[in-house]
Amino acid sequence: MTASSSSSNNNNNPKKSATVAKKGKVYICGAGPGDPGLITVRAMELVKSCDVILYDRLVGQGIVDQFPQDAEKVYVGRAVGDPTTHQKRTNELMVRYAREGRSVLRLKGGDPFVYGRGAEEAEYLLEHGIGFEIVPGITSAIAAPAYAGIPLTHRRHSSSVAIVTGHEGEDGNKGDTAINWKKLPGAVDTIVVLMGIGQIGQIARDLERGGMKKSTKVAVIESGTTEKQRVFPCTLGTVAAVVERNGVRPPAIVVIGRVAGLHKKIGWFTGA
Repeated sequence: MTASSSSSNNNNNPKKSATVAKKGKVYICGAGPGDPGLITVRAMELVKSCDVILYDRLVGQGIVDQFPQDAEKVYVGRAVGDPTTHQKRTNELMVRYAREGRSVLRLKGGDPFVYGRGAEEAEYLLEHGIGFEIVPGITSAIAAPAYAGIPLTHRRHSSSVAIVTGHEGEDGNKGDTAINWKKLPGAVDTIVVLMGIGQIGQIARDLERGGMKKSTKVAVIESGTTEKQRVFPCTLGTVAAVVERNGVRPPAIVVIGRVAGLHKKIGWFTGA
């Protein structure tokens, strides 16, 4: 009877249960848009407590600098043009570390469910019997315009927003024409293009063919929310030339629509 009672007490020990539950889990987490002050409290708790941190190239340096010395840090960043097998390695690392009984933080720039492959990674973990948690982050699609003084909605200028990718991954199985750019003009008031700097000339031409005027206001935001932030107000007809002339490089987003014109009025963040 005594042995039975002891076994029951062990099973009901909340500390022991919490320890067991914490092991072998992956946290798919957004680090925000770059400014370390915009990372969530939950995300920073995980940065400080997880055994392993798998992080990508869009995690701000100010956040990377706060990684604990005793955590195992693995860079898994992937740039455009890198081998598509890179994601396979990341998936395998998550599973491997979790099966070793370690807590794993999969830290991504922005939000893991906004062009962050977070859902694909969650599906992979599910298929391999690994527990996971999704931790939202502030996406650059919202934060970068805000730091440029550009609201995505405004009672006088914009009641609808479309967030689209300008680059569709080689392994995304969507092809080059999945987004029908010609149908976007008139469908929404504001368009936010992520990962589209390299294709902005073609995107602008397609939008024009869909009926959007060349005079439509546009703002290009490079390295939004960071000390390197640069903002280039322009129009649909001039955006490609502006990007080329100023050497704009990723990470950068493009805001298209009347709200882009508000940058000159309420832009407040000057970066460095």
